[in-house]
Amino acid sequence: MKCDWVKDNIVFYVYNEQEDDARYEMEQHLSRCPECAAELKTVRKFHATLSQAPVAEPSPNLLAASRMRLQEALETTTQGGFWQRLVFDPGNWMRQMRLAPAMVAAIFIVGFGGGIAVTYNFMGAGRQVLVGANPTPDPSTSPLEASITGIRSITQDPGSNQVNIKYDTVSTKDIQGSLNDQRIQQLLLFAARNNFNSGVRMDAVEKLTQAPNENNVREVLMYSLQNDTNPGVRLKALDGLSGFVRQDVRVRDAVLQALINDTNIGVRMQALHLMEPMKADSTVRTVLTKLGQTDENASIRSQAKAMMAQVPEMD
Repeated sequence: MKCDWVKDNIVFYVYNEQEDDARYEMEQHLSRCPECAAELKTVRKFHATLSQAPVAEPSPNLLAASRMRLQEALETTTQGGFWQRLVFDPGNWMRQMRLAPAMVAAIFIVGFGGGIAVTYNFMGAGRQVLVGANPTPDPSTSPLEASITGIRSITQDPGSNQVNIKYDTVSTKDIQGSLNDQRIQQLLLFAARNNFNSGVRMDAVEKLTQAPNENNVREVLMYSLQNDTNPGVRLKALDGLSGFVRQDVRVRDAVLQALINDTNIGVRMQALHLMEPMKADSTVRTVLTKLGQTDENASIRSQAKAMMAQVPEMD
């Protein structure tokens, strides 16, 4: 990882807007590069200064309109020339100005004011549509019928199966119910697959592991195991699937894929442990044999060989 890339993305790191893998690489670089570490300290100080200023909460209608306009712009924009790159590359400006607080603050103020001005005309044109969209939907309506933009938090009452989920449409909503409640399950499934916050995804997967017998729940757990960028979420998914390795071939194949391909050694070791009861299966034997011979990780090689040594030779 090069210093230029770190300086281009350090603001996203401070605002926790990076994928987990990129964040990990960034932290590794910062730990051994004094210049970039000093840059991080400057950005954090500037962020702390901005955080002390009062923040006006945008209205739900303004937020919805801004998102729609941004999506439309992203879909129709073309690669611009020098001046467009200059305008839309704030990271380059920050590096050139070395994060001079007064100038950077001015840029943010002008940009925010311009965004509001551009959005105002759109709001005027779309006011009737937004007003007619019923901003306070019927509580009996399924949350999946609303336009869910994300899951904010998931909590469970200690000693019970009652779950409280706070989710966003054009504004934040709140719903509470049993883990057996269909609405609760739908939101948990949505959070496990779609939420940008890895902590919320982990909470959702953890709650789903309490009811893994549902086919759609098992599908989401396998999806999380194979696709989630956070190794903690993948470990939670493995825990939820552990009871189905024997009886469900799809689950077994998903765990084998994690054993072979996952980038996290903790996830691979857990997957290898789950294969212990199935080591006599022909597919599992083939994978274990290959891992014992060629895997780059010494612990995986050793464990795979030990497991194969316990399997009687097949005639």
